[in-house]
Amino acid sequence: MFRKSVIIYSSLALAISIALAQDAAPSRAKLSAADIVDKNVAARGGLQAWRAVQTVSLSGKMGAGGNQRATLAVPNQDPARRPSQQIYAARPVEEVQLPFVMELKRPRKMRVELEFNSQTAVQVFDGINGWKLRPYLGRRVVEPYTVDEMKVASMQADLDGPLVDYAAKGTQIELAGMEKVEDRDTYKIKLTMKNGTALHVWIDARTFLEAKIEGQPRSLDGTDHPVEIYFSDYRPVQGLMIPFVLETRVLPVARTAMGLRDPLVPPEKTIIAKVVVNPRLDDSRFLKPEIEVAASNQR
Repeated sequence: MFRKSVIIYSSLALAISIALAQDAAPSRAKLSAADIVDKNVAARGGLQAWRAVQTVSLSGKMGAGGNQRATLAVPNQDPARRPSQQIYAARPVEEVQLPFVMELKRPRKMRVELEFNSQTAVQVFDGINGWKLRPYLGRRVVEPYTVDEMKVASMQADLDGPLVDYAAKGTQIELAGMEKVEDRDTYKIKLTMKNGTALHVWIDARTFLEAKIEGQPRSLDGTDHPVEIYFSDYRPVQGLMIPFVLETRVLPVARTAMGLRDPLVPPEKTIIAKVVVNPRLDDSRFLKPEIEVAASNQR
């Protein structure tokens, strides 16, 4: 659950604002990767506007509680069992929408509070280190991020996303072609980060908003699955356009690590209800959580 929220933050940071391009686009064949990114930044509010954004607060509901995968029939390996008998994997619980508050502050600081079973879970990343508090699991102590969580957090972009000031961040970009995303023509942009990590972003060829982005792979049944995150329902907030719906799609693979066919995973939605740009967020909000936070949830 927490790893998902870190991934979602990275996506929010990339596409947190966007606006429709007002002028007619030039011939698509003449647009370079730099041209496309420049138009994207301009459409999202402009470079100076983004440099003025220091903090963001978002609240809404986040999908959690299992992947809703279809029930699988597991091959019978018990010779004492009749051939017609099979052992079936239990169907995971249905996904639920959990209230959350996400606070972001430069440089790359994040705090997430998630309500679950009348308890508040907390996740904090101060830009270097990360911690989590998970009372819904009966854990009343602050735990450090796992290696995988740190890997995801360390790759997350700042508030303005990886496209704004990309050259100053040591990122290289190239146009990888054009593809359809939900019946829309999009430019597929490949970003190669300073650490060598590659990331693809699809930008709408008409509006220059981000249509989707690659997410961090998710491990299911011992197999890493590609992840894509789609953005929709853009609304204006203080001169910026914010995507209020993020849909995470876990892509199937041919076979899982157990050699079974991979069933489809229904999309998971994060629905934003409120966004505040440049709220006052003290640095103490991003320090290691106090144990008292967990204790308060026991009342």
